[in-house]
Amino acid sequence: MALLLRVVISPKEARRLKLSEVPESVDQLVDVIKERLELQGDFLVQFEDPDFGNALCNLTTMSELPAEHAVLHIVWDSDSSSLNQCIGSVSSLDTASVHSGDIRSSWTDSIQTNLRHVTQWPSPFPIPKLSYDVELQLRKGNETYEKSKKGLDVTREIKMEILDKIAQAIFEIKSYPEKDELESVASSLVLKYPCLKEPGSITGYEGWKTSIKYKLGNFRSKLRRAGCNEVDVNSKRKGGTEDNSPFTLKRPRRGEVNHVPDYPQHHSDFTLEEERLHLVEEMKKKKRDQTLIQHKMELTFSLRRKEIVEGQPMVSEVQERWPALFSCEQISQEFCRITSKDLLESFRGSLDIYVPRLLRLYRARKGAFGQKMEDVLDALDEKTSDILTHRKTAALRGLPIFVRDDTSKFFLQCSASDTEEQVIRDATVAILSVHEDDDALNAVNVAVVLEGAIILQDLPDLCTAFAYLFGLLYTMNIDYPKEMFYTFEAVQCIFFDLGSRCSQCIRSLRTKLQL
Repeated sequence: MALLLRVVISPKEARRLKLSEVPESVDQLVDVIKERLELQGDFLVQFEDPDFGNALCNLTTMSELPAEHAVLHIVWDSDSSSLNQCIGSVSSLDTASVHSGDIRSSWTDSIQTNLRHVTQWPSPFPIPKLSYDVELQLRKGNETYEKSKKGLDVTREIKMEILDKIAQAIFEIKSYPEKDELESVASSLVLKYPCLKEPGSITGYEGWKTSIKYKLGNFRSKLRRAGCNEVDVNSKRKGGTEDNSPFTLKRPRRGEVNHVPDYPQHHSDFTLEEERLHLVEEMKKKKRDQTLIQHKMELTFSLRRKEIVEGQPMVSEVQERWPALFSCEQISQEFCRITSKDLLESFRGSLDIYVPRLLRLYRARKGAFGQKMEDVLDALDEKTSDILTHRKTAALRGLPIFVRDDTSKFFLQCSASDTEEQVIRDATVAILSVHEDDDALNAVNVAVVLEGAIILQDLPDLCTAFAYLFGLLYTMNIDYPKEMFYTFEAVQCIFFDLGSRCSQCIRSLRTKLQL
């Protein structure tokens, strides 16, 4: 049986590997990976386990891998010759103003950055291993429960051990879980240890759910005092702000996996600011070292997220401080760091799945949406070439109409002879299509607009522009515009499968698309 693998070698490199036969052991798989991908040195193989929301698990037997295709992660030994060789090859590049020692430090530190990789809440939740004495008491309690249905007398010591370990396990996945996610944890706890069921409770775990909620809050308070960035941004500063603006929580709200991560080991505000200045200087050069830029962007990710989420700066301010962030490649990379999902690959893959279904919905109910939907579908029917691209464009243009959003300030158009500044002056979030004066159907330039300025231009089509715009909203931590809220929520929850909650409107649309 063939096996298709995506092998993540490092934060900046992933390779496809197709095997005609599944190796009999993990050691044989390691040998095949070394040979086919020309890797040297010792490493551990981990895989994304779909049973636990794609959390990383050590691969111990080949039977643990999902059938047909799987995602593997290479975890290098600290003294691996392959890692040193990779660093050496980078440092041999022409980097006139940067020492090889700096690149070595940046590359090593970027690997040590603590980023989450779980994109979905695991179901069932994996209850962590407890201390030996507590595990022993719970095992004995389960045996008694099976015989007499008598629950365990939970002492304070046992309860604290359980809650401490569970709080840590939850935070490794998500810092601010939803109510239903906390309920799944409590449910998994009494499922694994029936002796902990609460007598007289309908579910048997309501008390545990409440205890876990408050324990997690206390755990976040401890982390805040220890300087954890992700919870520290939500602390109320003494004395308030200068403008006396109301305090707003800055929690991840749209499925962000790494919202405000902690700084890499051995780094502080001062050292990361120095790295940022190196990035700015590199971006001023005509011949830029893209490898260096990639490494520095990975290293400074935590500083950048803290500035953007906590300070909520204007886009122009971020452009000045982080000019490297506004390239197509870095927008995709930043989106991946935040959500652990590939921006273009996920968006295009979802379009391939949902475009036919969306167009069927539009045609079936076009009478309910007036002339706007008629115009979108008529324009598609008139196309005679590049039909696939036009179908995707029609699906995206029809989506806001279907969910009753207002596109008047989002899909902007002008002719090549018009002044773009006049068209985009009042646009906060928009896509601009520029047409030739005598051809209003085919765009010669598609651009992404934020806060009245063009951020990206010369994009190939509207679908690509929409993907990069969506990535920029995450990168800049910008709220969805009210006029297009349901459209972006649909892209988030249906196309990218991010977040555990969505509005009734989008739940209804998702149900229709699954029929």
